[in-house]
Amino acid sequence: MARSSHDASDPNALTGTDAPLDTSSTAAGLPVEQTGPTDTRLAQGKTPDGVKHTRAAALYTGLVVGAIILVVLMVFIIQNLDSVPIHLFGWTFDLPIGIGMLLAAVAGALVMAAAGGVRILQVRRAAKRK
Repeated sequence: MARSSHDASDPNALTGTDAPLDTSSTAAGLPVEQTGPTDTRLAQGKTPDGVKHTRAAALYTGLVVGAIILVVLMVFIIQNLDSVPIHLFGWTFDLPIGIGMLLAAVAGALVMAAAGGVRILQVRRAAKRK
């Protein structure tokens, strides 16, 4: 009969992990495994397979997500080409409804970016004073 590489008295042999077990007993009298990262690579910003996260990888992921969103926007605009009158500050012009909604979303994003930029400046000024 082949012997296991783990000793029967080793509490980690039962779980198959290298994580230390909490020796405090539960209601059943069995040890409880501690929670938290058991692999130091996760604490160093690496994936479980050992590959480190980089800015280039994040940029690539962002570009792929952005390309998918652009394709969805193009499909939306192509499917909504009916012209509607737009009234803005006394001006009246006709735009396809898909383009009008896209322009409204871009304008909303710019307003949010401006508000966020003002808040970032406030936080930076407050941090410099300290």
